[in-house]
Amino acid sequence: MVLESFRLDGKVAVVTGGARTLGRDMAEALAEAGSHLVITSRDLARAESTAAEIARNFGVEVLPLPLDVRDHGQVAEMAARAAAWKGRLDILINNAGGGSGRGPCALFERLPEDVIGLIGTNLIGTLFCCQEVGRVMAQQGYGKIVNIASMAGLVGRDRRMYERSGLNQQPVDYAAAKAGVIGVTRDLAAVLAPYGVYVNSISPGGFERGQPEAFVNAYSDRTPLGRMGRDGVDIKAAALFLASSASDYVTGHNLVVDGGFSIWQ
Repeated sequence: MVLESFRLDGKVAVVTGGARTLGRDMAEALAEAGSHLVITSRDLARAESTAAEIARNFGVEVLPLPLDVRDHGQVAEMAARAAAWKGRLDILINNAGGGSGRGPCALFERLPEDVIGLIGTNLIGTLFCCQEVGRVMAQQGYGKIVNIASMAGLVGRDRRMYERSGLNQQPVDYAAAKAGVIGVTRDLAAVLAPYGVYVNSISPGGFERGQPEAFVNAYSDRTPLGRMGRDGVDIKAAALFLASSASDYVTGHNLVVDGGFSIWQ
């Protein structure tokens, strides 16, 4: 039954950076489908608050854990604790990351430590989580890994829409990190396929979150569907598809969820 293939009853999913925005949306989608959750955040109190709300709203069990994905020791400890909780790990959504980091973002003003920190969170942290959670999945002979990339890893962007609306632009190192996530996804899918582990990615476009009206209008005008993404709506079904058995003949794929932004330049 097609609809049944989207159910996740009894599964256990790890969502890194799952306490807010896209991470929380994806965690809620998996919970609605019946999955128990491990939610991580560098801010444990935020993870605990989100975990309590999701458990109450969807009737699943949720374990909040602290995690800085740049620290391999913390990643290994998280994977061990998460696996011990229910005795298995079925799904990993690598969502922890960020668009600009701290400090100036323009190319010639970008600080080396900010470049290293952003790539560490978005790319190296993703690889660490794939390694340690993927190890558990390979041992049990099944798993679904969904890496969150970005359309920034696919196309160059017109920075003038940022400048004209007074927004801090996303730095070039963000594009580098997210392109790396797409590359990791493809090669890791080949490495882990013999173990029964699927690896795919999602590349979201820009989501509307209170940006200046001038930016929202300019971005929407450059998007075939005529709008930015909507929190609480536009990422959920994509994540559920790749996390569930509905995608059991899909691996190494990058699912672009950007309203067509990356095809119309």
